[in-house]
Amino acid sequence: MSPKADFSTMPTQASAPPGPGSSVSLHDARPFFEKALQFGVQNGIINQRKLDAICEDAPKGMVQIARHFGSEFLRPELEKARDRIVNLVSLYLESTSGGDLRKAAKSLRDHSFLSRSKGGSDMLKALLALPESTSFDTNPGSDSLDGQAPSSVFAAWTLKSLDDYQAELARRSPVKLQKDAAIWLAEQLGLDVAELEEAHTHAEAVIRTALLVVSTQQAEMPDWVAFEKMVAALRKKYGPAKTSATAPAKKAGAGADKGSARSLTLSIVLPQNLPDEFRAVVEAVRQSVVADLPRILDASLPARALFAKDSDHRTPPLFGRYFWLEDMTSEIDHHDRSVSKAWDKATAGNSDDGSLLTLFLCVAAGAPPKTLLSEKAAVALVRKIQKAGAKPGFNPALAHQYILENAPAQYQDDYARLWTDFVDEAQHLLQSDSVFAQADALALLRRECNVKQ
Repeated sequence: MSPKADFSTMPTQASAPPGPGSSVSLHDARPFFEKALQFGVQNGIINQRKLDAICEDAPKGMVQIARHFGSEFLRPELEKARDRIVNLVSLYLESTSGGDLRKAAKSLRDHSFLSRSKGGSDMLKALLALPESTSFDTNPGSDSLDGQAPSSVFAAWTLKSLDDYQAELARRSPVKLQKDAAIWLAEQLGLDVAELEEAHTHAEAVIRTALLVVSTQQAEMPDWVAFEKMVAALRKKYGPAKTSATAPAKKAGAGADKGSARSLTLSIVLPQNLPDEFRAVVEAVRQSVVADLPRILDASLPARALFAKDSDHRTPPLFGRYFWLEDMTSEIDHHDRSVSKAWDKATAGNSDDGSLLTLFLCVAAGAPPKTLLSEKAAVALVRKIQKAGAKPGFNPALAHQYILENAPAQYQDDYARLWTDFVDEAQHLLQSDSVFAQADALALLRRECNVKQ
């Protein structure tokens, strides 16, 4: 068949006006290209030479489109290609002319038909290159068209109207702007887009954290350790019920009460050098940070329980709303230092077996952990262990758990073995109900633990 013959049915002459008594429809369902072409012919804008050029170019474009989306040798594919090329030209003409038929006709006159088709195609490619969501992802999908959108999606869009195009553009443009704003803020804080994509985060979370960082006058995007410290510092300085979106910090003046010196307000501010095109989208996110401040500054809930999922996979109130770098090395190092500091405090710096066994024995008996007992405290501890009742006074598992949660990782096995050996030897004596049980238990503690005599 001849593709040109299929395309030659386009209108090139003015239609006859409706006769008397005939109804007039105000809706013209023809493609915008056909309206512009007919207007151009009727008003002397488009001559026969231009019509011939269009009729020559159109079949070439149809074949190319049919080949791209299927086969140029099948009539249904060519007919679909005709619809696609007419729609692409219509899309471009109507968009660039603002619906003005005279401008559209002049565009057809001054440029080739295929260039108008390419213009419509480029519009769709640019549209589909815009992000559909604010998520950063390194794997946008396969079967892409010029790295922008799956060809099946593009095929569907070649048949959609300008209204559809404009609605989708209105939906995606703010998303693109928000992602660009997040990228700009991240770059100011030493992070590039590749790192955001690797983190699989989203623009709103990046912006929220960036605003907190800027408002606390820090210079880098935080990892979890730094984020947790930032929250702790904010809570210490501002405390609950001292939040404000705009009010400046109040200074303590003459006659102020004792608490007024702490009546500070946290202002979440926009970066001074933030580009104008980003201000509206960042301001909208800033308002959400202001709304979160009462929970952020409330120290009754630990930061991790507020922002990050725990081992039980419970969803915290602000989970996913803020961003921090996942730096396992930093977190492990921070954890080790924290554990080491807490362990040194619990053991008072003592690592001898007697001090450790005293500490573990106190924990297993449900008593305050100590590494040294007075004679009086030792007697009280033994009585507590040997006191009859439904609840055991001695639970070795508590000490095992304490070791796992508090002791430095490199020493946990040794400490657990020390405790197990002690329990194997001493448990029956500690929990004995014989006449001499208390005296024997005290003798054991004096021999194995730290008891000040």
